[in-house]
Amino acid sequence: MRATRMLMFQLIRLVLLLAAVSIITFALISVSPIDPVQAYIGADMLRVGEEQRAAIAAYWGLDQPPIERFLHWLKAIVQGDMGTSMIYREPVLEVIKDRFAHSFVLLLAAWLLSGVIGFAAGSLAAMKQGTWIDRVIQWYCYALSSTPAFWAGLLLLIVFTVWLPIFPVGLAVPAGVSAEQVTWLDRLYHMVLPAITLSLVGISNIALHTREKLLEVLGSDYVRFARARGEQGFLLWRRHGARNIMLPAITLQFASFSELFGGAVLIEQVFSYPGLGQATVEASTRGDVPLLMGIVLFSTLFVFVGNAIAEWIYRLVDPRIKEGYRHET
Repeated sequence: MRATRMLMFQLIRLVLLLAAVSIITFALISVSPIDPVQAYIGADMLRVGEEQRAAIAAYWGLDQPPIERFLHWLKAIVQGDMGTSMIYREPVLEVIKDRFAHSFVLLLAAWLLSGVIGFAAGSLAAMKQGTWIDRVIQWYCYALSSTPAFWAGLLLLIVFTVWLPIFPVGLAVPAGVSAEQVTWLDRLYHMVLPAITLSLVGISNIALHTREKLLEVLGSDYVRFARARGEQGFLLWRRHGARNIMLPAITLQFASFSELFGGAVLIEQVFSYPGLGQATVEASTRGDVPLLMGIVLFSTLFVFVGNAIAEWIYRLVDPRIKEGYRHET
């Protein structure tokens, strides 16, 4: 019963969140200085007359008042229709599926790298508190947290594609190669540098958070007793540290979905990676309202699901929460 109530509560929160995000996003688009018709016409603006502009606006429903356009869009969304992209001339759902297939692999690789490296670095810094290892890791994390993701991407491009031509400049596949000839090794090779760059966004937060939590554990009475019995090093960390710091790290890791998705927008632009982040920039700069609204809703759902998974994992793994459920039910 408790789990069912929690699920219903989260569903209500999701519906309210999607409604609020939709209203705010549509309101911001309505007051944006970007003219969707002009952006749609592009370089042919001088050769298109007023009648043609009016016909284009009527075709895409841009001649209607903002409230009427929003209600029309909302009605279509309820029926499962996200509309048609003005840029790609394809259904918005198809564009999101195609672009998210690239972004998901990139996000997953960066998410795993940031979690594993951040957790390991934070644990090592705490176990080596006060040593040069601890100082180097802290310096690295503080420098990383203040470094813009796009600047780090440009720096890695200069080092590993210009000075040391190890990785390609960009794109998700080799240029000039047909889709049938592209292998998964080619895709992986093109994804390495963007994934490393994007993982830098989350390493510092997880490492510093893990370090502070582990220092609290190491200062507890039961750890002092364990050290008195001769436990130290990896054995001490495995028996008394890992379990206590893993749950907060898991929660923080899943909560980093929003940061990773936001960082992907910039990283995909730097590396010309054809993912959802690049599509977001194109939709916003070229006034593609249906695509932008669809991406905003999808990204909101993506981040919400990540946070919900973290909460459910926390409740399933922590025995204290499970015992509390048993007493309540």
